[in-house]
Amino acid sequence: DARRQLAAVMTFAGVKPGQKVVELDPGSGYWTRVFSAIVGPAGRVYTIWPDEMAKYSAESFANWQKLVATAHYGNVSLLKQPAAQFDVPPGIDLVFTSQNYHDYHDAFMGPVDMAKFDKRVYDALKPGGVFVVIDHAAPAGSGLADTDTLHRIDPAVVKKEVEAAGFVFDGESDALRNPADPHTNKVFDKSIRGHTDQFIYRFRKPAK
Repeated sequence: DARRQLAAVMTFAGVKPGQKVVELDPGSGYWTRVFSAIVGPAGRVYTIWPDEMAKYSAESFANWQKLVATAHYGNVSLLKQPAAQFDVPPGIDLVFTSQNYHDYHDAFMGPVDMAKFDKRVYDALKPGGVFVVIDHAAPAGSGLADTDTLHRIDPAVVKKEVEAAGFVFDGESDALRNPADPHTNKVFDKSIRGHTDQFIYRFRKPAK
């Protein structure tokens, strides 16, 4: 919890009881379990597993199938679909992605047309809803050069892409920032794993 800065991230995302949350590629499910507890029985958590991630997360996906079948996580749904599809129920309050926005730019995911994808996220949200993106920072000005090699992305690219879909940049949290990260190592390198410099951006769909 200390490493992930749970309280700071959830406060920044503005998660509340009764909300409908979409999480992209939930991995081990840390954040999904948190969302499930916060939104409660009146809320809903939709976890999206991209088909293209299957060979990388087969074990996690199998575990997830078991999790959504348990009564304790009765407010969690599993949506398995092509990465580019983003097909979710209407009236979403929050779309959340942690450490995988960069993946959508890589060949194994399509790559996904991010202009269309971010517009689908925009359309799925309620007016006033938010899109929160957490990812590993690449060097400023590097663009998309490191998405596949280092699993990092230039924060400026994310901001530009998401704003182009109609979102308004609504704030940044420094909760996961690490100025000691040189930004030149792969995120799985033992010298930096678990301590990468991560940006947290919040984008809001205008209320009107």
